[in-house]
This record gives sequence, C-alpha cells and structure tokens, in this order.
Amino acid sequence: MLVFYVVFFFLILRFTISLFNFISNPKLPVSPRRYTDLVSILIPARNEAGRIEHLLQSILGQSYQHYEVLVLDDQSTDDTYQICESFSRLDSRIRVIRGNALPDGWLGKNFACHQLGQVAKGRYFMFIDADTRVGEGLIDNAVHRTKRGRLALLSLFANQVMETIGERIVVPLMHFILLNLLPLRLVRISKNASFAAASGQFMMFDGPMYQIYHWHAQVRDKVLDDMEIAKLVKTYRLPTETLLANGFLFCRMYSGYDEAVNGFSKNILAGFNRNIAGLICYLLLVMIGPLFIAYYLSLSLFMFAVTLILLSRIMISLMSGQHVLWNVLLHPVQMVSLSLIAIVSIIRHFTRQSMWKGRSI
Repeated sequence: MLVFYVVFFFLILRFTISLFNFISNPKLPVSPRRYTDLVSILIPARNEAGRIEHLLQSILGQSYQHYEVLVLDDQSTDDTYQICESFSRLDSRIRVIRGNALPDGWLGKNFACHQLGQVAKGRYFMFIDADTRVGEGLIDNAVHRTKRGRLALLSLFANQVMETIGERIVVPLMHFILLNLLPLRLVRISKNASFAAASGQFMMFDGPMYQIYHWHAQVRDKVLDDMEIAKLVKTYRLPTETLLANGFLFCRMYSGYDEAVNGFSKNILAGFNRNIAGLICYLLLVMIGPLFIAYYLSLSLFMFAVTLILLSRIMISLMSGQHVLWNVLLHPVQMVSLSLIAIVSIIRHFTRQSMWKGRSI
C-alpha cells in the first residue's frame, strides 16, 4: 500500500503541475509597442554549415532593425565561417569572429558565449543557437518582456520542429519533463533557486548586468550551462523568467533518432543534478508506476491513471505547439526511449566517454 500511495501521489502531482502550466499559459506575449534599443544577437557556431544560413535569413527578415549580429566560429571544420562571412558582406550589422582555442577547464559552448559577451555592445544580449529560426516579432516581444519585468535573464523554450518518426519519439520528452515537473510561472514568482529553468536555445540578458557578472564564465565547466546560469541569477536575487516561445522561435534540434538519443543523453543526468538515484526513481515512478497499478489493483484505478497521463500529454502538447495525436500514440515508445537515454547517460557518466561535436564533455 505504501508503494501505491507513492505512485498515486506522484501521478496526481505531475498532473496538477501540468494543469497549472496549462491554465497559467506561460507563453511569450506580444509586445504592445516597438522598441529601438540596440540588441546584440550572439550566435556560437561550431560546424553549423547546414543550419546557420536559415537563422541568419530569418534575422534579416525581422522588422526590428536596431541590432548587431555576432557569430563566433568555434573552430569549425566545415564551411560555417565562409557562409557567415558571405552574409556579413551583405549586411554590415553581421560580423563573424574566429574563436580562440579552448582553454583547460572550459566547455566549448560556454567559452564561445563568454567570448561573444566580451565584444557585444548592445543594451540586451540575445544568445541563440545556430539551429534556431527567428519568427517575426521575437525581438520586440523579448525586449518588452525583459524591460517590463526588469529581468536579468529571459529564456525561451523554442517550438520544436520534427520531421522524422525518430525525432517525434525523443524530442517531445524535453517539454514533457519540463512541464510535468516544474510550474513554469514560479521561475519568475519564487525566489527559491530550486524553481529554475532555462533553455540555451534562447537566453536574453540585460547587457550591462551580464558584463558585471560574466555568467558564462561562472559556469565554464557545466554541461547544462543554461540551467546553471538560471540558478545563479536566482541565487543573486535577480529577476529571471522562463517562458514558452509561443511560435516566435523555432528549432530543429536533431535530424533523427540516433542523434536525438545522443544529444539528450549528454544532458538528462545533469538535469537531475547528476543524481543517479533521483533519475532512476523518476523513471520507475513514470514507467513502472502505472504497470504496478494495473497488476496489483483494480482496472478502474488503472484507467484513472491512464486518463491523467493522457490529459497531461494533451495539455503539454497544446502548450508546446506539438502534434497531440502523435504524442499520445507514441507515449509508450517515448517512455522506453527515455529509459534508454537515461541508461546511456549513466554509462557515459561512469566511463567519462561523453562526446559532442568532436569534443569530450
């Protein structure tokens, strides 16, 4: 009976958090006015030749005009630098910087962002990943939200673009875990650093404040630099907010199942603060819990549990702009994939064999 109570409590808690997120609607709102502040759009890029062109084109298509674009080529071995250089010849607001060699004690992306922050001149620093695309209105909306809340950090979880079944099996897990475990509005409301979340796909900082705190330097060796920075900002008692991009930012993170599993496995254990026991307990409650109810208890209780899970998936899919039916149908396969990702992440943690873009992390 103790196991039953634990399983049901966790199931109802997750549903309640999903419902809270759905009702509170934590999405980036539309700005009621236009701004002219200089925004530094900062893009760390390593071997992004197949993606960064789409991002730069989407930036140039923005109605917001007062910005500078700084691309740091992080020792790419493909045509990333040449592609960005061709854009810089078309528009003087775009500049390409060759990154320095990676020093000891740093992870690649963190060092690239730190270098960008040292040369940026804007009132706001907008760090975005090279595999994203900017929707019309993003910059105005983000500036308005940052000004209105006097935020040190605004982070957005992008709408995820998925083109293969393999991506649909893995990529939705990010929003599922986030919106099933964290009441997103509490990132802004609560001063507790435990209520922290951020996505490195979009992080807008108050520029002068960034140059005081050097956020990326403070998390130089952290895999989840975005989460660690969010915790730091809250630790310093500075206001931060994390929202869903609401169709103003798109990202295709991975191009297939294997790449998605590899990408998520480098992050998931860090997302649980490298607590292997905590990750295993979460998996057992999410996966084995409903099966335990089905085997030991009544069919009606099992159907109640299934109903809560389905309603959670529907609400999370609608919030994140994902296909509801795909997520409902693929839920069992997604949970199996989540276990696989966790196993790979734990193995890599003990063997210290985690690699990303040719570098050990």
